[in-house]
Amino acid sequence: MTVEAKICGLSTPETLDAAVQAGARWVGFVTFPKSPRHIGSLDLLKALGARVPASVGRVGLFVDPDDVLIDERLATGAIDMLQLHGSETPERVAALRARTGKQVMKAIKVARPEDVERGIAAYAGVADRLMFDAADGTLPGGNAKSFDWTILSGRKVPLPWLLAGGLTPDNVADAARVTGAPAVDVSSGVEASRGVKSIELIRAFLDRVKAL
Repeated sequence: MTVEAKICGLSTPETLDAAVQAGARWVGFVTFPKSPRHIGSLDLLKALGARVPASVGRVGLFVDPDDVLIDERLATGAIDMLQLHGSETPERVAALRARTGKQVMKAIKVARPEDVERGIAAYAGVADRLMFDAADGTLPGGNAKSFDWTILSGRKVPLPWLLAGGLTPDNVADAARVTGAPAVDVSSGVEASRGVKSIELIRAFLDRVKAL
C-alpha cells in the first residue's frame, strides 16, 4: 500500500527542506501560541511557505481561530489547507471552507470507538479530510500520545484521512498496518527535544513510510 506522510510543526528552513527532500506529501505550520512549535512571525511563515515546491501541500494548523487570524495567516501565501484542531463545529468548518476557498482538514480526538463514529457523522459532509488523533494531552496535538489503533481497523471512512498521535519512525509501520491509514501525520515523534525537529528523525520516519 502507498501511504502518504505529513510532517507537522516545522519552523526552520533546514527541517522544512529535509522533510520536502525526504518525500513528505504535506508540511505543517502551527499557529497556536501555547505550542512550542508556534510560528509567531508572519515574515517567517511567508519565507517558509515560499521554500515549499508546488508538489508538496502546505498546511496551517489552527485551534478555534477567528476570521482575523485566518485572514492574516492566509495573506502570507504560505497555506494551501487549513487544519482545525480545536472544538470547531461542523458549521464553523463549512463556513471557513466557503469563506477562504481552501481545503479544510478537521482533527477528531479519539479515545473510544464512538469518537470515530461521531466525528465521521459530524464532519464528513463539511471537511475535505479528517485526522484521527489521540484525545489525551495538554495540547490539541503534538503530545506524543497514541490511541488504540484497532479502533480504526477495517473501518470505512468516507473521505481521505490521516492517522496522528504518538507516531515515530519505530511504530509508524505497525500503525499503518493495523489501521489501514492512507496517510500519517507526525510532529513530536520526529523531535530531538520538545518543539525542536530532528533532520535525522524526519528522514527516518519518511524512509519507513516509503518502505510501506
